[in-house]
Amino acid sequence: MTKSRMRHFFQPDGRAFVLAMDHAALMPSPALKDPGHVIREAVAGGVDGFLTTFGIVKAFSKDFGRTGIILRGDGGASALKKPMGRLEALYSAEDALRLGADAMLVMGYPGSGNNEHTLGYLARLAADCDQWGLPLGAEMLPYGFEKPEGITTWSVENVAFAARQGVELGADFIKTTFVGAERFREVADSCPAPVLVLGGSDAQGIEALLYGVQEALAYGARGVIMGRNIYRHENVARICAAVAAVVHADAQVPEALKLVGGAR
Repeated sequence: MTKSRMRHFFQPDGRAFVLAMDHAALMPSPALKDPGHVIREAVAGGVDGFLTTFGIVKAFSKDFGRTGIILRGDGGASALKKPMGRLEALYSAEDALRLGADAMLVMGYPGSGNNEHTLGYLARLAADCDQWGLPLGAEMLPYGFEKPEGITTWSVENVAFAARQGVELGADFIKTTFVGAERFREVADSCPAPVLVLGGSDAQGIEALLYGVQEALAYGARGVIMGRNIYRHENVARICAAVAAVVHADAQVPEALKLVGGAR
């Protein structure tokens, strides 16, 4: 059953293009002021699935169409608190299934001050999801967003270990950062589960975005989970169509850019 549900957002080519829409649960997100519009545009553009929150799935269930839904399973922190508190596991596999989700995803911060906390709830949720036949994704980021002095936190070696550790704890797919260009293959090759690359927070042009997707796929990523670098644009459907063409049709960037047209 777990593999069957994975097909709700992984296409027959083994790749997935997921739009992340879970940001507003933690921080102000003006570009998500109209979630229904973003969802409908992304569906029209060919996105395979969404990573989103319990409340968004409840409020906009009809807008997702036949796309896959990955429920963000942790949270409970707020950007209004300085420094932001730690994340907590919020939902169970049964909650996700009752909501109609096809998978769940939580964070894993090996090496961080919350090492045992995040890895512990990741493992417990993996067992829970397995009991219900629900896929679980792990967003594995070594040291989280901490910056210990003298440590290259997101080195190729650290990211490769974090991705592997997520699978060892029970994750069915991994979300992590794209590092090392061609050395990213070390991350993908050492991970027995599909690795999806996150989009990052830095605003970038559409062309650079597409080249980044193409490069990640070339070095072993099985797709992308991207958010702000897509939904902040005026024409989400066109951006999604271009990303989908690169992910699933191996379109070259100049060809994919034609699908964007005048979108900004």
